[in-house]
Amino acid sequence: MKIDYNKLKELGLTATTGKRKEKQYCPACHNERTNKRDKSLSVDWEKCIAHCHHCGKSFFFGQTEKLYHTPATAAPQPPAPKDYRKPGPLTNEQPLDENMRTWFSTRGIPAEVLTKENITKVCRTLPQTGNVERCIVFPYTVDGELINRKYRDGAKNFMLESGARLVPWRIDHIRDTSECIITEGEMDALAFLVAGRDDVVSVPNGAQTNLTFLDDFMETHFENKRTVYIAADTDTKGLELRAELVRRLGEERCRIVSYGPGCKDANELLMKGGVASLQKALNEAPEVPMEGVFTAADVEDDLAALFEKGLQKGAVLGMGELDDHLSVETGRLMIVTGIPGDGKSEFLDEVAIRLSIRYDWRCAWFSPENFPITLHIPKLMEKLVGKPFQQGVMSELEYESGLRYLSRNFFDILPEEGYRVDTILEKAEMLVRRKGIRVLILDPYNCLEHLIPTGQSETQYISEFLEKLRSFARRRQVLVILAAHPTKMKKDPATGLYPVPTMYDISGSASFFNKADFGLAIERNRTQGVTRIHVQKVKFRHLGQPGVASFYYNTHNGRFVNFIAPKSLDLPNPKVPFDNSCWLGKKLDQCTVQGEIFT
Repeated sequence: MKIDYNKLKELGLTATTGKRKEKQYCPACHNERTNKRDKSLSVDWEKCIAHCHHCGKSFFFGQTEKLYHTPATAAPQPPAPKDYRKPGPLTNEQPLDENMRTWFSTRGIPAEVLTKENITKVCRTLPQTGNVERCIVFPYTVDGELINRKYRDGAKNFMLESGARLVPWRIDHIRDTSECIITEGEMDALAFLVAGRDDVVSVPNGAQTNLTFLDDFMETHFENKRTVYIAADTDTKGLELRAELVRRLGEERCRIVSYGPGCKDANELLMKGGVASLQKALNEAPEVPMEGVFTAADVEDDLAALFEKGLQKGAVLGMGELDDHLSVETGRLMIVTGIPGDGKSEFLDEVAIRLSIRYDWRCAWFSPENFPITLHIPKLMEKLVGKPFQQGVMSELEYESGLRYLSRNFFDILPEEGYRVDTILEKAEMLVRRKGIRVLILDPYNCLEHLIPTGQSETQYISEFLEKLRSFARRRQVLVILAAHPTKMKKDPATGLYPVPTMYDISGSASFFNKADFGLAIERNRTQGVTRIHVQKVKFRHLGQPGVASFYYNTHNGRFVNFIAPKSLDLPNPKVPFDNSCWLGKKLDQCTVQGEIFT
């Protein structure tokens, strides 16, 4: 991407270090900052993107107008970068009245704690009721500046400021601490304040598993933590939040706070047992169970959910017939094989795009064959937007939107220090913590550096290599996908076609089949113009079963469309509608099918 120096000059940015990435002062918020020394703007000179981790604004200074020409009749404008709205003053804000202070007191929270945390009251219309309600106001600040507010009524209805930045409550209080406590709500955080702990924060929006609001704080507020106490509720949603926090923050430093029988959260324990009982729960909070050592008690919550609901199908791709044979989940290893040129990488790109659109799963790639990433990103953008990456076809509006979506959700790993698997997994572990990735694609196996130790056979090395991938997948709850070429195969002299490879055909070891949770083979029949996905292994029956799904390949945008076989050999293939719609901002089942017809 080439730099537009006019845009760069308007922003007041200059390259100062000669590095690809650097930190600078944000042109949008630096003059308003109390901390003038904080370089909060991350600048990527290769991507021509800058993002401020304080105010949340992003800037693009690339020469898009030379690559994308929009006809004058349409004249769309590129969407503005994400611009968070800061809360304005409240005209009717008042101190808490006596009834509210009494209510807090019955829950064990004294007035002096409320005053210290600047908790007030206001009348506000809540969307849950449609009426004006008397609300408690929790102020959210970053570096001492008001960023957001939460309004909560007596019935636990709440709302945050529209368009404001989502941040943890009390995030300023844990920046330089060696420990911290994370709760599910402000009331639980107040309970720990009463118990004498100031290093406590609350997630802003309850028990949600989408923790993107942590991204901007992982390096500055959580990397330095020796111990993190997870104090979520004990209901189903609270357990899901707890699991995602542990996954993002690392099980080796997390402790799980439990509240004993009859209490589902910290505030209930404070009310029933007082400060001493809450302090005891914190002091006795156990570490996350040691990797590889389990008892029935360690999985008691999971067993209860399984007993109640049974085995559940995993995440499906929304690819018709393939969904009958395959659903995926994190913590698993998938191995995909196929003859070079049969479309493994194209298929894996679509898998990543679909999991992102349908389930908000972020993905990281190690794919040297797609280097430089300026060759990989256009392929992803075509699948995402539904149009060729081409002047006069993809508009600036679509390009800018696609670029921001890919920048938020997809990451390429190409470490300068080498392509050994330990190095790749180290980078991926960092992306789990800082960005919450759920998918890691290694494409292909033969591009990794394989240094087989003296005295170890290739079979032993591959078994150990795959075990590292499987262990990482389970420990960090990531779906790891490895693409691996088969050995050189011979064409069938009768048909002139290559046989469909199996996972036992991958060079080196039967471990490629034995250690995989999912095993797929990609076959492209160029005579018929059909790509077939052979699901050869699904380790757990509730996630699928072996079978074959057939697709056409849409050369317009790189997507796969379900193959419809003719009802009779005497009939021509039926017409197949290609989906050329834009998937941005949609779920896949809401996309309209439009554009060319494949015959």
